[in-house]
Amino acid sequence: MITAVSSPVGSEIFSLVALLVISLGVLFVLRHYLPLRTTPAYLLVPIFFALGLPASIILLVPIDLASSARDQDAGSRGIWLPDRVLLVSWRISYWLTFALTWFILPILAEYADAGYREPKDRLIYSLRSNAQYQAMVFGAGIIGIIYFFVTMGASPTSFKALLMALAYCWGLILAIYLMGHGLVAIPRRLFRSASISGKLKRIQGNAPKVHEKMEDAIHKLEDLEAQVAALAQRKTGSAKDFRDWIEELADESHLPESRPRTLTRRMSTPEVTVPNVITERYLADLGRKLTRARHSRTRYLDEWDRLLQDAADTQAVLDSAASRRIEIGQASPDSSIWEKTTLFTPYTRYLYKYYFVSYFRIFLGVFFSLASFCIVWSEVIKSINPLFSVIAVTVVHHPDSERGQIGFAGQVIASCWILYMCAAALTSLAEVKVWRGRALVRRNTHGESAMWYAMQVAKLSVPLAFNFLTFLSPDVYDTTVFYKFLGQYIKFTPLGLWFDWLFPTFILVPVCATLFNLYGKVKNCIGFGGVIDDDDEDNETGYGTGSWREGRDLIERELQGHSSLGRLGASGGTRSHVPNNPNNRTAPTLTVPPEERYRTLGQSTASRPGVDRQARQEVEPGDENFFEAFGHRVKNTIDTISPPKWFQNVGESIKRPKWVGGNDEAESSRSGSDFTRWFGGGRQEGRVRL
Repeated sequence: MITAVSSPVGSEIFSLVALLVISLGVLFVLRHYLPLRTTPAYLLVPIFFALGLPASIILLVPIDLASSARDQDAGSRGIWLPDRVLLVSWRISYWLTFALTWFILPILAEYADAGYREPKDRLIYSLRSNAQYQAMVFGAGIIGIIYFFVTMGASPTSFKALLMALAYCWGLILAIYLMGHGLVAIPRRLFRSASISGKLKRIQGNAPKVHEKMEDAIHKLEDLEAQVAALAQRKTGSAKDFRDWIEELADESHLPESRPRTLTRRMSTPEVTVPNVITERYLADLGRKLTRARHSRTRYLDEWDRLLQDAADTQAVLDSAASRRIEIGQASPDSSIWEKTTLFTPYTRYLYKYYFVSYFRIFLGVFFSLASFCIVWSEVIKSINPLFSVIAVTVVHHPDSERGQIGFAGQVIASCWILYMCAAALTSLAEVKVWRGRALVRRNTHGESAMWYAMQVAKLSVPLAFNFLTFLSPDVYDTTVFYKFLGQYIKFTPLGLWFDWLFPTFILVPVCATLFNLYGKVKNCIGFGGVIDDDDEDNETGYGTGSWREGRDLIERELQGHSSLGRLGASGGTRSHVPNNPNNRTAPTLTVPPEERYRTLGQSTASRPGVDRQARQEVEPGDENFFEAFGHRVKNTIDTISPPKWFQNVGESIKRPKWVGGNDEAESSRSGSDFTRWFGGGRQEGRVRL
C-alpha cells in the first residue's frame, strides 16, 4: 500500500519569500540610520548579516516547532521543512552569528574608530585592542573552562560545548536584564504618551538637558578644531613629518557644513594645548576624538530638532481642544511624498490625533502589559511546572493531533512572542549609558556605533530564542532540531542545566527595579543612578535645575525665532520649519498662560555655563585603562554624594551659649545651620566672627 508523503515545496517557497521580506526590511533599517552611498562595504555587509540572521531566527524557531511536532507519515498544519534543511540552517545562522559577535564586528568596529591614516596601522590598532578584549573574556571564562574539562574531560565535544554554553550564559544574563526593563518600559511609555498634557510636560522637562548636552558637544568640537588649527600653523619640527595628515584633518574641520553657528558665541576662547613633539599616536588620537565629537554634535542637534518638532506637534493637538481643528500648514519642500499627502480635513485630523491616538495608545498599553505579565509569569512558573505557562497555551493548539501539535496560527503567535521579547530587550539598549557616547542617529550614525548595536542584536537573539523554547513543554521542544543542536550542549553539565532552569526567574529584579523606580531611589540616596536612565522623576523646583518651565521657555523662544540658537537672520516672529529636519511643516506658536508669559527669561539654561573646561578635557572613557576608569568613576560618585537631610539638620536644636554671642531672638531670623555658625559660618553679609 502506497502512502502519500507531503511535500515541503509550498513551505520552502513561503520561507524564501519571508527571507526576502526580512532582507528588504533590514535594508530599510540600514538606509534609515546609515548613508548607504558613503558608508564603506566593510561596514554595510557585516551589519546586514548581523541584523538579518537574528531576524531569520524569529522565522526559523516556529518552523522548527511545527516540523518536529508532526507525524512523519502525516501532513502538517503549518509551515515545515525537512530536518536536514533545518540543521544546515541552524548551523549557518548560529556559527555566523557567533563569529560576527565575538570576532568580526569587534575588529571592524575598532578599525572604523582607529583614527589612523593608513589601513595597515588601523588594522594593527584594531587587532591590538581586540586582543586585550579577548584576553579579558578568556580570563573571565577560565573558571568555566576548568569546570568543563574537569567534569567532562578534554575533548572536541567538550570544547564545543564550552564555547556554546559560555556564549549562551553571557547572552542570557544580558538579555534577561534588558528584557526585564523593556517589558515594563514599553507599556509605561504608551500609557504616558496617551496624556497629551503630560507628554508635553515631559518634553519640556527634557529640553534643558538636551540643550545643555548640545552646547557641550559643540563646544567640545570647537576645542578640538581649534587644536587642529593651532597644529596646522606648525611649519617646522616634528609636525613637518606629518604635514599631509595634518592638512587632511584641517580640511575636514573647516568645511562650511562642519561647524554651523547654532549657539551663542562663547564667552571664552577655546583652550588649546599642543604638545611640543608631534607623534603618530597623538594624531590618531586627535582624529579619533574629532570623529566622535562630530557625531556627538550631530546626535544632539538631531535630538534637539526632534524634540522641537514633537513639542510643536503636541502643543498643536493640545490647543485644538477649543477650535476642534488642526491646521498643518504648508509642507516643507524637502518632505517626502507621504508627508505632502494628507487624507484628513482639519476636523477629522483633530478627532484622529486628540481622541483616536490617545485611546489607541491606552489600548496598546493594556495589551502589552498583559503580554509582559504573561512572559514574566512563564519565566517564573516554568521552573515549577511548565504546564501552567501561558505562552505554551497560546502556541500549542492541538496537543493530541497526528498532523502536528502546532499549526500555522501557533507559528504566527510564536513569532510574535519572540519578536516582542527581542523588542523589549533592544529598546532598553537606547536607555543604557554606554561608553563613547554611542547612539543611533538618523542617516548619520557613526560606523563604530552601528557595529556595536548590530553586535548587541546578534548577541541577544539566540539566547532569547532558546529561552522562548523553554516556555513550552519538554515533550514539545526536546524533539526540535534547535534543541538537539544547541540545547544539549547548554545542559551538558549539571551546572548548565540548573543555570538555564533557574536564572530566568531573576527577571523579577529588573522588572521590580523599573516598576517601582528603584533607579531613581538609588540615585537620590547615593547620587549615582545606575546604568539605565529612568525618566520617572519629575523635577519642578524651578530654574537652573532642568525643570519643565525652563524647557518651555527654551522651546518657545526657539520656535518663535528669539532663541539662543542664533538664527539672527530670521526677520519674522515665527519660523516655518524646525531646523535641519526634512519632515517639517509649519510649526505652531506655543501658548503660555498669562501669569507665566512675562517670566524673566534670563534664568534659563540658554545662558547657563557649560561643563567646566577641565572636565571637558578628561580622557575619553574608551581610551582609559581599567584602573583610571575605575578611579574616575569612584571619584565622580563620591563628589556627587549629597548628605542626607538628617545630617544637614544637625545642630538645629543646639543653642549657642551667650558667651559666644548667642541671641535667641536673632537666631530665629537667621538662615542656615546653627551648627555651622559655631565656627563662624552662616550668611552674615561677609562679616567674619573671630
